[in-house]
Amino acid sequence: MILVSACIVLYNTSQIDLQKSLSSLMEEELISKIYLIDNSPKKMKNFIDISNDRIIYIHCPENPGFGFSHNMAINKVLELKYDYHFVVNPDIYFNKGVINEMIDYIEANSSIGMMMPQILNIDGTVQNLPKLIPSIYSIFMRKFRKPKPIYRKFIDKYEFRNYNVNKVYNLPILSGCFSLLNLECISEIGMYDDRYFMYFEDWDLSRRMHKKYKTLFFPKVSVFHGYESGANKNFKLFKIYIRSLIVYFKKWGWIFDKERRKFNGNALKQL
Repeated sequence: MILVSACIVLYNTSQIDLQKSLSSLMEEELISKIYLIDNSPKKMKNFIDISNDRIIYIHCPENPGFGFSHNMAINKVLELKYDYHFVVNPDIYFNKGVINEMIDYIEANSSIGMMMPQILNIDGTVQNLPKLIPSIYSIFMRKFRKPKPIYRKFIDKYEFRNYNVNKVYNLPILSGCFSLLNLECISEIGMYDDRYFMYFEDWDLSRRMHKKYKTLFFPKVSVFHGYESGANKNFKLFKIYIRSLIVYFKKWGWIFDKERRKFNGNALKQL
């Protein structure tokens, strides 16, 4: 029997968003445990059916951060000998069948450590979330988007925009808004680096996984994501983004990064 779990980290999440996300997970029979890690100052469980034995609610008002909170759930399912775990943002929802199709695919290939589906905006347009490994140049180009002719050529390549929805790609950077983790691989390479409070922790995990296992972009199935891009609108979130950026490049190299060139080159060859 395959054991599959999922986790959503909450912070003053809207009731509508959470109910849509939770309903999507609850409809998937394969998922036997759903962890809700609530980092809100006040408990949000008043509109959550915590009497359901599939739901485990944990309140963390100290708000230890995205990666730390997801690690709490991952640790628990590792102890329970689960096979696979979904990391899900509270603003994600999807049609029934997505979970089964992703699990079927990863079950057929033990070399897969991590997967993400195609991510869509609420209106059905594509969010370009799989990426090449970033450099300082790519971070600044994404933020400032100028000069436009150079930016357009850059972003199509960096965000892997010209992909074929009927193919599966092994890419070094996957988004953490909706990802499937092979827990056997996680037990080997480690969980989220909780030095990142928020931002870059998913890129860091994906990159570490990519060194040993396949990290697949699986556009044959899709989920919907209410993307906010908070760091571009909120100064507090922007400061958190900058702190995480510093952690990331201190860890992987500000300028020199031979691994980045190798992995990015291999990713682009798939186009």
